[in-house]
Amino acid sequence: MNIGLALGSGASRGWAHIGIITALIDLGVVPNIICGTSIGSLVGASYVADNLEKLEQWASALTKFETVKFFEINTSLNGFVNRERLHHFLHEYVASDDSVIESFDKRYAAVTTDLVSGREIWCTKGSMLEAVWSSISMPGLFPAIKYNNQWRLDGGLVNPVPISVCRALGADIVIAVTLNGDIVGKHFQKSKTVMKRDLGVVNTITDYVRDYTVSVFTTTDDEDQPPNLFEAIAGSVNILQDRITRSRMAGDPPDILLSPKLSHIGLLEFYRATEAINEGRMCVQRNMQEIKHILEIA
Repeated sequence: MNIGLALGSGASRGWAHIGIITALIDLGVVPNIICGTSIGSLVGASYVADNLEKLEQWASALTKFETVKFFEINTSLNGFVNRERLHHFLHEYVASDDSVIESFDKRYAAVTTDLVSGREIWCTKGSMLEAVWSSISMPGLFPAIKYNNQWRLDGGLVNPVPISVCRALGADIVIAVTLNGDIVGKHFQKSKTVMKRDLGVVNTITDYVRDYTVSVFTTTDDEDQPPNLFEAIAGSVNILQDRITRSRMAGDPPDILLSPKLSHIGLLEFYRATEAINEGRMCVQRNMQEIKHILEIA
């Protein structure tokens, strides 16, 4: 039986995928078809390349300051990510530069978006790192990436939880992981402290690189003030991905849906990996009976 794992988008909340994969393996569930969008493509690639333990150790040791060093402000406004540092990280903890998707034992696909046509693209062949890089290119943070002569953006814009891709690659059972199930509706009310922590990271980024950019990201406690730039981007991405996910699942539901509770973790709080990973493991525990029943595990 082919078990597919559809790993959804969600920025820093995506570290929960690590906990989910390790908990499933502990149960004896070893997915052999891995499809990921955005952060899901990154963690999925690390698993396929047998680097998941290394990635977990690195993410668990990540600090706020180390997170900030992945970002930079530049006058070109192409994006805020330090490309050299990101490339080193991907090469070291996800897959090597010469890794080719079709060379691995497990089937893998990364979902990305064609910036010109808006089409959903499935990366199932060629460079693993280029596929991951194009899938994680979140608008506002990453520049668009040219891949196979197409400008690519984050796959979460078209297919945040790639259930359909798993089925197309031959999965008999699909386990889907959505990271945004408890986000919308809490983003500005319940999660106000989350927003402040996220903005704290962004403000530290701007302080670290150029003082004059701080004003772009500053926030205020005045409820009559409109959302600032980052609040608008983060809220828009969450709403977009949640609505697309709900719509696509209505027509193509997974056999098992895992929805870890991650609304307390901000979009850029990558340094909170331990919390996200543990919640991923607990999510599998909460759904253990359903998993065992559907997969006929004794």
